[in-house]
Amino acid sequence: MERQIELDVGGMTCAACANRIEKKLNRMDGVSATVNFATEKARASVAGSVSAGDLIAVVEKTGYTASERTASDVGGPATGAADSLRNRLVVSAVLSVPVILFAMVPAFQFDYWQWVSLALATPVVVYGGWPFHRSALVNLRHGASTTMDTLVSLGTLAAFGWSLWALFLGDAGMPGMRHPFSFTAAGGDAIYLEAAAGVTTFLLAGRLLEARAKHRAGNALRALLELGVKDVTVLRDGHEVVLPADQLAVGDQFVVRPGEKVATDGEVVDGTSALDLSLLTGESVPVEVGPGDPVTGATVNAGGRLVVRASRVGADTQLAQMAKLVEQAQSGKAAVQRLADRIAGVFVPVVIGLALATLAVWLVTGTATEAFTAAVAVLIIACPCALGLATPTALLVGTGRGAQLGVLIRGVEALESARRVDTVVLDKTGTVTTGRMSVVDVVPAPGRPASEVLRMAGAVEAASEHPLGRAIARAAADDGPLPGVRDFRATAGVGVRGRVDGVLVEVGRAAAPEAGEARAGTGSATWVEVRADGDPLGRIALADRVRPDSAAAIAALRRLGLTPVLVTGDAPAVAAAVAAQVGVDDVVAGVLPAGKLDAIKRLQGQGRVVAMVGDGVNDAAALAQADLGLAMGAGTDVAIEASDLTLVRGDLTGAVDAVRLSRRTLGIIHGNLFWAFAYNVAALPLAAAGLLNPMIAGAAMAFSSVFVVLNSLRLRGFRPAPVGVPAGSAEDATVRDL
Repeated sequence: MERQIELDVGGMTCAACANRIEKKLNRMDGVSATVNFATEKARASVAGSVSAGDLIAVVEKTGYTASERTASDVGGPATGAADSLRNRLVVSAVLSVPVILFAMVPAFQFDYWQWVSLALATPVVVYGGWPFHRSALVNLRHGASTTMDTLVSLGTLAAFGWSLWALFLGDAGMPGMRHPFSFTAAGGDAIYLEAAAGVTTFLLAGRLLEARAKHRAGNALRALLELGVKDVTVLRDGHEVVLPADQLAVGDQFVVRPGEKVATDGEVVDGTSALDLSLLTGESVPVEVGPGDPVTGATVNAGGRLVVRASRVGADTQLAQMAKLVEQAQSGKAAVQRLADRIAGVFVPVVIGLALATLAVWLVTGTATEAFTAAVAVLIIACPCALGLATPTALLVGTGRGAQLGVLIRGVEALESARRVDTVVLDKTGTVTTGRMSVVDVVPAPGRPASEVLRMAGAVEAASEHPLGRAIARAAADDGPLPGVRDFRATAGVGVRGRVDGVLVEVGRAAAPEAGEARAGTGSATWVEVRADGDPLGRIALADRVRPDSAAAIAALRRLGLTPVLVTGDAPAVAAAVAAQVGVDDVVAGVLPAGKLDAIKRLQGQGRVVAMVGDGVNDAAALAQADLGLAMGAGTDVAIEASDLTLVRGDLTGAVDAVRLSRRTLGIIHGNLFWAFAYNVAALPLAAAGLLNPMIAGAAMAFSSVFVVLNSLRLRGFRPAPVGVPAGSAEDATVRDL
């Protein structure tokens, strides 16, 4: 049986580090692992007797640190590394500025300026560059020399070492020596302290921005976790006791006052109120709850006092599971990321070989100074930091933004699947429709008001547990308080009866009224008849209402190029009526769960890439079979577990957002990779040809990483789909482009 083990990994400084650890772990028997540089985590599926300790031992043997993550460890990368980088950057920047000015502005070059530069640059290279040197040494000690830090360390130490040689053994240390600045590698008896100090400073700035980008990308996850409450008022022996929320146990009853957050998932025991779900789901309309209704932790009580019985606590709550899904998604790897990791693994030795070749060619065709400077420029310009950051930073920001919008992405592969989807299969009940019965029409008997029919039926049904009865009672209660009922009795398969205001009221199944008596659109409804003291009082129609946003969401899916298909176990007439309301042409009705699965397979057999949206246990197999499974947040645990994405808001607009966000994220990733590759392809020949000063090369390399990070952060501005816009409008064109 396979088990999942997660590790926090420390000491990684580039994508090549993550690639090395991943290779080592995957060489273990029964282990399939992925290591993510951006999130500093490793996830492994292990079989047999492999333990977390075995994995940690392999990571440590590779030269890094590791510790096992527990269920309560949910969060982004630690901020300690960023603090250390910031301190080193401040010191390095202060000391590097005069060194760079002395080298670039000949007017500042007084007698012995080169020795002042040496005094200022030495702490920068040693203290500021220590993270790069330490990583290079650790990797070298463990038999690896293919990390980006190897290039950084070699380049800066080579520039510093050459300067020391020129100062102490050459003519560069003579009083009055002048050093004109050049953008190229050509030069006479020169020193490159400004390159060693400047490159170190630029790289530290790039690393700090990368660390901050990781931290900012995890803000959505941290905000999600912070939605939970710290303290809760628990009922113990009839008294209210305030306890830390983590001490709640399943079965405890706790109080939620107006304005307070619900402490954990549970069921209302007493009281009625409206819950504001906007913090958790983005839904702005409060939801009415009463005894027997489920509530979710972190939602805000906007109305009266509630007493709730806890049903899930700790890591089992919906909030904790949402956070876990987001983190798992951010820890995964897309195919493009795996490609980038493989390239980074072979890129460094190729660059070292190119630097040596550059050195050899220039020694033959030019001077030793030109040869050395060109080789150093090649080492510095080639650091593939941008390549390693191209995918993970975009994934971090994209999945975090999805969580804010109520789209929980289980794995990174889901983003790639969503980009390719061309057909979306929709379950009817609970997905296109609300999933619960509602009163859609009241047809009173001649001389009777409709309000009386609903009021009398609602009074009796208020004592019933039948779904149809509860729907009638809810509708009747909307018009005001209901009278009490006496002598209530329910007969299975027949209906209910009871005395209301001294009148014997009976409610039971009935045939639909004659054509013309009922309003349009109730042909597929379920009808009940209401009688008072044996005389007909009227009839009530109940149906599962179509969600208000379903038609607009399906239209938006069409604009994205997706073909909608409605699949349901309901009768063909009911399915056709719903399909007509929401604009779906292709309908598969009257099928069991196996039939839904067959429908997905049939579409896939036609070459289509299929997404399935569902919410029930009967949708689980189809969700798992689909190329992309999307579960409604209000659905069953089985459906959610079988899906790739969870739509927390519980409406189809989330599916539109999921597809658009996936396409936008993959587009950002491809753009990042293009610029990272284009940068190296364009810059390496220039460096090898001696057309780049090493300091300029370092600045350009650092900028490439910053560009990738900033480009990824554009995803934070992603907005929900503008569903409901007319075809052909500017907004419609925007949706098509995404």
